[in-house]
Amino acid sequence: MAVPALTKTHPVADELAQLLFEGADRERVHGAWRRLVSGKEFAYRPGLPPEERTALSYERLRLLNDAAGDPVELAADPYRLAGLHEWTGPVDGGLTTLASIHYNLFLGSVLDHDGGRDRDLSAFTSLRRTGTFLCTELEHGNDVASMETVAVFDRATGGFHLTTPTPGARKFMPNTSLTGGPKTAVVAARLVVDGEDQGTFLFLTPLSDESGHLPGVRVRPLPQRTGTPVDHCLTSFDRVWLPREALLEAEHGRLGSDGTLASSLGNRRKRLLRSINRVTMGKLCMSAGTLGMSRAALTIAVRYAHSRFLAGPKAGDRIPLAAHRSHHGRLLHALATAYAMTFLHRSLVSRFAVHAEEDRAEVEREVAVAKGWITWQARAITTECRERCGAQGLFPANGLADLPLNIEGGITAEGDNLVIWVKAASEMVFGHQGVRAGESGDPEGRELTELPFLRDLLAEAERMWQDRARTALREGPSGDPVGRWNATSDAALEMVSAHARLQAADAFLAAAARAEDPRAGFLMRSLCRLFLLRQLGEHTGDLLAEGRLTPDHVRALPKAVDTLVGELAPHLMTLVDAFDLPAEVLSGIPIASGGSVGADEGWDESEDGWEEAEVGAGVSVRV
Repeated sequence: MAVPALTKTHPVADELAQLLFEGADRERVHGAWRRLVSGKEFAYRPGLPPEERTALSYERLRLLNDAAGDPVELAADPYRLAGLHEWTGPVDGGLTTLASIHYNLFLGSVLDHDGGRDRDLSAFTSLRRTGTFLCTELEHGNDVASMETVAVFDRATGGFHLTTPTPGARKFMPNTSLTGGPKTAVVAARLVVDGEDQGTFLFLTPLSDESGHLPGVRVRPLPQRTGTPVDHCLTSFDRVWLPREALLEAEHGRLGSDGTLASSLGNRRKRLLRSINRVTMGKLCMSAGTLGMSRAALTIAVRYAHSRFLAGPKAGDRIPLAAHRSHHGRLLHALATAYAMTFLHRSLVSRFAVHAEEDRAEVEREVAVAKGWITWQARAITTECRERCGAQGLFPANGLADLPLNIEGGITAEGDNLVIWVKAASEMVFGHQGVRAGESGDPEGRELTELPFLRDLLAEAERMWQDRARTALREGPSGDPVGRWNATSDAALEMVSAHARLQAADAFLAAAARAEDPRAGFLMRSLCRLFLLRQLGEHTGDLLAEGRLTPDHVRALPKAVDTLVGELAPHLMTLVDAFDLPAEVLSGIPIASGGSVGADEGWDESEDGWEEAEVGAGVSVRV
């Protein structure tokens, strides 16, 4: 059996990797995390019950902290923070969740408020105390503006009493158990002064110490959920007293000694959004984790496709799975999407890192749109890869089985995808200027090989759906806001979908233009063309009706796609080698290193029977 080498198969992969992984900044952003997951401590461990898997994720969090350098600087660096998620996602989904909460939502929130760096953060930067984030409530998920938890200002002490007033106000599924050691939370609660609700703010709240949960803190473990286990709990507070410095303050809200609130924002909703601002970076983190999972899944599936042989057309022939168009075609479409997802994510991290205050709303919307699209595509890609590996893909030791379920968490975390897309759609119907009619030009004489032409067609698709959404909103039933939006939402969501794909295509085209090696440039442009043709397939009827495509274009589309797939098929290994998954990780995955779960290493011919053997990444099977 031919076994793919665990080193790059083509030097072009090096340049592709440079394009994928931040170019000159590659080592700073990705180096430490890539080396970290290469260690034996991150190898797959079979047979662990959920409690032990959760404890292992906390142990790995400490190893990650040792590799992080200054945790304060990490929390303030969107590039490295996103990179962390890309590399930990494929090896430990639970660790990715814990790291996202501790460094971004907890530590990042503290640092984003007044005096964050002046506080003594040593307990958190050393992980003597793990940070967690309590915002969502049992009955208030995406409608966090309706949360009920209160922090009542106590004039006698200058502090606050933190209280959960109803069962529905219990904080839903933060990691607040005793697993992993003592914890401190940032808790979102309504600040109440003299009976008046001043809006939602964050409060630094110790939850537990070495002896257990602190007085007034009530924690109940939740049942095990899908995906890699995390110690999710219901958490409530019974008049927990907090000192004055527990309130995290900034320009959006500062509480004077007399109980007067000074705020630069005019209403409570804006104060809430400012308090939980780290959720936007959290969307980038969730997207990054699923990106890493997608690239890992493709690497495993492509390597398996080259090492798994089956009967050929002639008696005695053996050919790899990768030889079949029905197999490599699906993987290539997934690869094109994964490249597009990566470049879109890179562009948005860069934009987020340098955005000005006046651009905040637009950047936050673009991040939300990208988060929805990337995580949905990641689920589709990992599911495709699992299926392409057949029964071998069902074994967790082969690195694929857990990925779709872990991605489900990313789809819901930091804002459920559909909900954040609905919000973006409502803003974009009239608040977004897409391509104007006529910009894409006369289609006569244009070829489906022309990237600018294909890009403009996708822009036209976005414009058409925006026009439909505007028309539906104008013509909707008067006096019935819900009815008007119901008549608009389908078209508006199609507009958001087209917009996400257009932004991904633009980022892909920009990356392709940076390729210096002609061979890398060819692969990038071909893969981008395949991506665009795939996205346009569902819009051909509309584009034809609008005169943006000719009947000949529509008839030629399937052949154009098939030709591209045929040209790219010989480069499958190069395209996944560029994902740079460490050899140490691949060598621990049986089907990624030329083996399989259930391989014949354990067959004992001398005994003429079966014996128990250890194969692959420490997986015990009966062979």
